This record gives sequence, C-alpha cells and structure tokens, in this order.
Amino acid sequence: MAPAMLPPVRREMRERLSESGKALASVARNPNIRRVELSWLLSIAGQWSYIIALAVYAYGQGGAAAVGLVGVIRLLPAAIAAPFASGLGDRYPRERVLVIAGVLRTLAMGLAAAAVFAGSPSGLVYLLAGLENLVATVFRPLQGALLPQLADTPEELTAANLGFATIESVGIFAGPALGGVLLATTSTGVVFTVTAGIYGVAALLMMRVRAERPVEPAPTEGVLRDAFAGFVAIGRDANLRLLIGLYGAQTLVAGALNVLIVVSALELLDLGDSGVGFLNSAVGIGGLVGALVSIMLVGRQRLASDFAYGLVLWGVPIAVIGIFPHTPLAIFMLGVVGIGVTVVDVAAVTLLQRVVADDVLARVFGVLQSIFVTTIGLGAIISPLLIDVIGIRWTLVATGALLPVLSALLWRRLRALDSEATVPTELALLRRVPLFRPLPAAQIDQLAGSLIPVRAAGGDEIIRQGEHGDRFYVVGSGQVDVNSDGAKIATLGPGEYFVEIALLRDVPRTATVVATTATTLYALERDEFLSAITGHPASAEAANAVVASRLAGLRPGVASV
Repeated sequence: MAPAMLPPVRREMRERLSESGKALASVARNPNIRRVELSWLLSIAGQWSYIIALAVYAYGQGGAAAVGLVGVIRLLPAAIAAPFASGLGDRYPRERVLVIAGVLRTLAMGLAAAAVFAGSPSGLVYLLAGLENLVATVFRPLQGALLPQLADTPEELTAANLGFATIESVGIFAGPALGGVLLATTSTGVVFTVTAGIYGVAALLMMRVRAERPVEPAPTEGVLRDAFAGFVAIGRDANLRLLIGLYGAQTLVAGALNVLIVVSALELLDLGDSGVGFLNSAVGIGGLVGALVSIMLVGRQRLASDFAYGLVLWGVPIAVIGIFPHTPLAIFMLGVVGIGVTVVDVAAVTLLQRVVADDVLARVFGVLQSIFVTTIGLGAIISPLLIDVIGIRWTLVATGALLPVLSALLWRRLRALDSEATVPTELALLRRVPLFRPLPAAQIDQLAGSLIPVRAAGGDEIIRQGEHGDRFYVVGSGQVDVNSDGAKIATLGPGEYFVEIALLRDVPRTATVVATTATTLYALERDEFLSAITGHPASAEAANAVVASRLAGLRPGVASV
C-alpha cells in the first residue's frame, strides 16, 4: 500500500474503533443488558461444565457411541419443541418467560444430580439431561429477540451481541475448565450440583430485567399459523434461508466437534478425562481473542462477508488437527476455532435481528434453535460412524473441510447480501425523525432498508395538493418548498419530513411540495409507515404529539402535507 494511502486507512480505523468504543460503553451503562449478559455468563459456564461431566459419564458407560446417544437424547426433543416454545416470547414478556425457564432448568439439573448420587440407571440421567435441554430451548431464541428491545441504537445492538458472544467464549473457557477440575477432584454428581446452583443464580438475575420497549403481541391467526409463523417467515425470504442454512452447517460441525474433542483427548492425544475440559477451554480462550477482532464489526454493514470469514476460521483448524495431531498445535487450532465462533455469532445474529420483523423474531430464532439442535445432534451421530469407518484423523479432516467449501461456493450470494445492506446515511436520517425514535433499533434498521431514493431537480414537483397520500418522505439533501393555495408556507431541509399527517389522518394532501435545488429524498410506502408507527405505542404517541404540534402551529393549509 502506498504511503499516501496510510493516513486515510488509519483515520478510518480510529473512527471505527471510536464508534465501537462508544457502543460498548453504552452497553456497559445499560443495566438491563448487563443483567441479561451476566445471567448468560453463568448459564453458559454451568452448561459447559455439566456437558463435559455428562460426556465423560456417558463415555464411561458406553464409549463414543454413548456420547453420541446422549447428544441425541438431549437435543432431539429440544429440536422439535424450539419453534413452538419460542412463540411464548412473541406472546408474553420475554424476560418473564426466561425467568420461568431458568427456574425449571435449575430443578431438572438438581434432579439429575440426585440421580447420579443415588446410582440410578444411566438412562434416567440421560432422560433428565434431555429434560434440562428441552427447557433451555427457549433461552437463545428469547435472548436474541429480547436484545433489540433493550438496545437503543443499531450499534449498541451489535455491541450487545458482541458482549454475548464474548461472554459465551468466557463460559466455554470457564465451564469446561471448572468441569475438568471438578471431575479430577470430585465426581459427576458434584458437577451437576454446582451447575444447578449456577442456574439458580442466573434465574435470580433475570428477575430484575425489565424491557423498556415492550413488544406488542402479534395478532393471533390461529394456533397452527401462529406455531409455524417462524417457518413461513424464513420460507418467504431467500436471504434468511441462506443465512440460516449456513448457520446450521456450522452447528452440524459443532455437534461433530463435541464428540471429536472427547475422542481426540482420550484416544488421539492421550490427555485423559481432564483433557476433554482443557481442549474445550481452548475454544473459549480463542473466543476471547475473537471478541477483540469482532469489535471492528460494530457499525459495519458488510456482516455477511464477515460471517463467511468466521465459517472458514471454524473449519480449517479442525482439519489441521487431523493432519498434524500434536497437543500444542491442537490447543492452538481450537483457539482459532474459538475466534471463528465469536465472529460467526456476532455477524449472523445481528444480521437476523436486522432483517426479521419484531413480532415474529422470537419464533424465527426458535426455528434457528431447532435447526441448531437438530444439526448438533446429527453431528453427534455422524462423527462416531465416521470414526469407525475412516478413523479419528480423517474424520477431523472431513469435518473441518465442510465449512470452507460451503463458504467458497456461496461467496457471491453472501457478497450480494452485503450489497443490499442499509447505508449509514439512511439510518442516520431515520434516527433524527421523532416519530421513529421510540422504535427498537432493529425495526429502524428494517425501515431504513425499505426506503426508496427519490431524486428531484430544482423546480420539480414532488407531491401535489389534493392528491391522496401514499408515501412518507424524508429530505436527504437539498431543500423543498411547501406551498398551499399558491403561497409558500414552509421550507424543509435535510432531516426534515412531510406527508405524515396525510397518512395518519387519511386525508388528501392540501399542499404542494416543490424541490428548490437538486434534492435527494427517501420515501417510505404508506403501509410500511403506518405499520411501524401505529404498531408501537410509544411511536404512536410521538406521532400524535407531532400531529398536534403541527396542527396547532401551522396554517390549515399545511395540516395535511
């Protein structure tokens, strides 16, 4: 790169880091997000500690096949229930549903601990593990749907997702390490007991979370339509299918990796039981490094490309372990996998929150959770079969190659998705409009993506007096004159808007708007405008206040502009 190019690049890097820092600081100041994230940290650490203990317990009962069987028992019922159970988050306050699920999860884990201490049959322990995971099915969908209610800006939403991914990495590190230490010094029953206590504290934290922008319950369309609304939303959107399909491929590899780490630690690398926890911890440590990398994603529009890069980081290191099975290299490569975990989670979850309507968001995340659970279970089934046929080393190579190959094949479609991303100018314009400020950040993102650019030369007529109002307009650049009955009554510039009263009151326009200079406007179709404003109580209240102010302060001729 030429020296002349360095200052602008450095300046851009500084600006992006500054923007990221501000967004992360705003997340730190948000008490609701802090509580949700701390609760998630405890939950994920407890869960991974328990998963490690359960995997070792199952391996002792029946080898690699038993580890795969446990994966199926834990995940299959959850895969079936996730799309429907997550619908509770579109009907009731999401934070309350999470509290109830946390309490039930604590009870299930406590019973599993009691079963282990009592020497109950392994089948009962596996059944209770499946029950615990069934209840936990609602956590990821509802947390993903809750964050847009708690975040104030799109940047804060991305930063909150980064916080969750970082916390998950900490949990993936701390949980297996805790499980490994406890297994080395105590027993499976003790690990289960500690996990139950951790879950209980996480539920207590969620009790203090209050969504300041509650979501209006989605209109009931019948039991079956409501239950399958998430599937319908995905089926209608090719971009959603692309993202969720690739995300599902990643979790297929994750399910296989859960088994491969156990077998690699015990057979390939000869690290013993505690080595299972330590190898998983390497993934968590890599996730922390990935959090530093992902800071650059805050405010970025090209998240689909970042998602693809994360998938490559997920797969290549697994293949390398199969080719060069040495303990230090395996730990390092699993750390690189951890970086990919964070990048994938931040990019994909933020993309989904931006493009999915809020009243169906929990159910779409529920479908995603079902796909996750199903593919993790499939990975857990397929990997022991591959190990039997081609051995652990070639299974690692084949598993690791999947994601890079898919990313290469679908690279053009992902780049095309990036090209459709909302530009910051449009987002900034909508944030300045008082009617939209109360809306969740993700919904403003969606509206910005629906804006239609309209360009007018000086003297061009944009709307005419007496016409029916069919669009809402925001001035992007230039200026326009508002004329009623031949007299100029207002001049509007960048960030100002018009036609909201005609749409909200359903009356004809009683003024003409003409561009006075070369002007760029952004238009929002009537149905999208009304759906956003009238479907959100705080935004409707703000709209009524604007209408009242304009009606009181302007001549009657401008009232319906």
